[in-house]
Amino acid sequence: MTERETTRLVAWSQELRRVHGRLREALDVTREALADGTPGQAATRDLLLYCHGFCSALDAHHRGEDRALFPAIETAHPELAPVLRALEQDHSMIGHLLGGLQAAVDRAAPAAELDRHLEGVAAIMESHFRYEERQLLRVLDLLELETDPGDAIGPL
Repeated sequence: MTERETTRLVAWSQELRRVHGRLREALDVTREALADGTPGQAATRDLLLYCHGFCSALDAHHRGEDRALFPAIETAHPELAPVLRALEQDHSMIGHLLGGLQAAVDRAAPAAELDRHLEGVAAIMESHFRYEERQLLRVLDLLELETDPGDAIGPL
């Protein structure tokens, strides 16, 4: 195996870690914007921007996994089907939570309510990311998937 092939094979686990790190950072920025308590339209505008960006990025990440990455893993490792179904269920739950967050942002809910939404998303997201990394990183180190990383794990 050439160095280029090894780099390409290992890249999927590195890409997943990178995307998870960026999503964690985006959530932190969103929560900091809310906690900052800047009064007036500037805080609302910033929060809308952060929430929209974060929600869109997380949703795109999960859609990419469901559409491209998970089917490739299941083809190569059918024994992981139960793990992949559990991860897909998490995606659905996180999508529901993001919908609630977006609705709260759209109606300019009070900061305490927005924080509760963000706390729920943060808890499920972190649990999901840790489980996914524990179960899939070794598999991803060897996965041969010829697709654009943005299509498989989200365009971050």
